[in-house]
Amino acid sequence: MAVQALDAARVPIDWQRLALPAVLVVVAYGLIPAYASSYLVEAIMLPFLALSLAAVGLNLLTGYCGQLSLGSSAFMAVGAFAAYNFNLRVDGLPLAATMILAGISAAGIGVVFGLPSLRLRGFYLAVSTLAAQFFVQWALTKFGWFSNYNPSGVISAPRLTVAGFSLDGATGRYLFSVTTVIVLTALVWRLVNSATGRNFIAVRDNETAARVIGVPVLRTKLLAFAISSFIIGVAGVLWAFTYLRTVEPAGFNLDRSFQILFIIIIGGLASMRGAFLGAAFIVVFPLLLSRIGAFAFGGLFDSGVLDMSQRIVLGALIIIFLIAEPNGLSALFDRLKRRIGSRSS
Repeated sequence: MAVQALDAARVPIDWQRLALPAVLVVVAYGLIPAYASSYLVEAIMLPFLALSLAAVGLNLLTGYCGQLSLGSSAFMAVGAFAAYNFNLRVDGLPLAATMILAGISAAGIGVVFGLPSLRLRGFYLAVSTLAAQFFVQWALTKFGWFSNYNPSGVISAPRLTVAGFSLDGATGRYLFSVTTVIVLTALVWRLVNSATGRNFIAVRDNETAARVIGVPVLRTKLLAFAISSFIIGVAGVLWAFTYLRTVEPAGFNLDRSFQILFIIIIGGLASMRGAFLGAAFIVVFPLLLSRIGAFAFGGLFDSGVLDMSQRIVLGALIIIFLIAEPNGLSALFDRLKRRIGSRSS
């Protein structure tokens, strides 16, 4: 009887839900390293992975906790420059430890600039986070120590090695990036499905009601800023070390912060999947527009006109899409999946 009761209490495994992650893992670790060209890896997959991770971090703060931030690029810069300095000044520091310390540095800055969230909300909080963007970029430019006194402020990625294996090639950098993104995304997914994640959502929906039911609102906000900034800082390390390989403070400007914000809006707020769908849209679609524009109008307009036209088309399509589906690509994906499921049944 006890065995039967135990069997009845076991939760059945949802194989259909596990099928998609399994396929993605096979593609990520099997097909792409084996068959993808260097252009696909370096021009598409590496920026996609870095921006996806940054979007996961911002979505945790904005989508789940309801704290709007425009300083994401600043936290990416802190992570990149902190990793560079830790690697430069601490001999023999493992790459994983370097990234963790860089993330902690970004988390510390995130908590400092998250303090206004204790009194400010919405648009006013978003404006206050701009201070992080301008201050960090000014500090990295003003003080040469951060760039090892390089006159131009540019830093270059060190040799990437893990357990004695070199990761400087395109495939090695890709595998390192995808592993980092998968591990951190899985941890964030566990977090948002825990009691802490429910506290985030309670604060987002109604701070007063959350405080009444015993949610520590102030601590929850600062925790959201810290974890979000940690993840975005690690994304900055991937952006600088695995994708660009060399970066300057101007590379982490306000445009980058808006780009990450657009990713979570397009992909869908409060959705892990939406961060990746939005990043794919932002990375791939401009490349497609560039190829189509060069093929169709390359002989009529110069590159500047084509580039501006692509920006206009991309912006217009984003506006049209958000009007048609305000909940983002993630909601559209769910709708298509339900339609396919209803037709198959």
